[in-house]
Amino acid sequence: MSAVSPRPSQPIKKPASRSVLARTFRRNLPARIGAALICLYLLVALLAPVLAPPQGNCRRALNLAETQVIPGPTAYLRELVVPPDACLQMPRQGFAAQPKPPAPETPLGSVNGYDIRYGLVWGTRTAFFLGITVVAITVTVGGLIGLAAGFFGGWLDNVLMRLTDVTFAFPGLILVLVLVAALGPGLQNIIIALSLVSWAGPARVLRSEVLRLRELDFVAAARGLGSKQMRIALRHVLPNALGPVFSIVVLEMGSLPIVAGALSFLGLGTPLGFADWGQLIALAQKWIQGPPGEPFAYWYVTLFPGLCIAIYSLGWNLLGDALGEQLDPRNR
Repeated sequence: MSAVSPRPSQPIKKPASRSVLARTFRRNLPARIGAALICLYLLVALLAPVLAPPQGNCRRALNLAETQVIPGPTAYLRELVVPPDACLQMPRQGFAAQPKPPAPETPLGSVNGYDIRYGLVWGTRTAFFLGITVVAITVTVGGLIGLAAGFFGGWLDNVLMRLTDVTFAFPGLILVLVLVAALGPGLQNIIIALSLVSWAGPARVLRSEVLRLRELDFVAAARGLGSKQMRIALRHVLPNALGPVFSIVVLEMGSLPIVAGALSFLGLGTPLGFADWGQLIALAQKWIQGPPGEPFAYWYVTLFPGLCIAIYSLGWNLLGDALGEQLDPRNR
């Protein structure tokens, strides 16, 4: 009697998104460096009330005791989740416009009386809030437009893609400048302007992916089983079309603080004293060059905010490039 050899067990198939992330971090050193930098900034944002303790009006808004330096659990959660407006303002020590070098009370120096350390630490939260909000809006709006244009086609595709072409016809930064100038300075208006401009990229990429997917066998099988069009589009096509959008989203997260910094440099950014990297760049523009014979006398006013923006954008760009390589079908 011959023994029947056991049937080899089938390997468990991992989800595509998880396998892509695993390959990205396993094979790509820049991706790991980028993720480490992003995690470092995220840690700074979460520990902002500890790294830059509340001062002045922020302390009073949180009802902190006179001798309390580090906020307690309740004040910490409030400052972290729903911070009072006073906590988003850089504390000001005097009104002298001339920068002051690093000192024990201001370890990174001050400019116009504002503490640079406080602006950098709390500006990290502003950068994450700006990026996450704009990306959430643009992916939602652009994703729905790209899905509708690619899946249903016809006149709807023509109308939506012509609207996308009109958005692409203008330089992005110029269009953002015009919108912010019309809406007025402020973080909320910057988010609105960036969202109105940034949705076109995800919409076009998603449309091209949907056009490819809607002709595949699994879509035809779903139609054959009697599934409704909206169910096929949202349940089967959309999840499989989001892959190429991930790299765009990650790269967008790195570029948004640069755009916001440019707006602040031109006087169209956040209000004076707001804890924002771009605001620090705007305050430093008069002091980029030191007095005669001392060109680097005020080096700290531009070095620290510039490095903060550059390293933050570098982290997202390294991760975005790695994801783009892994999601490219030619590299599979």
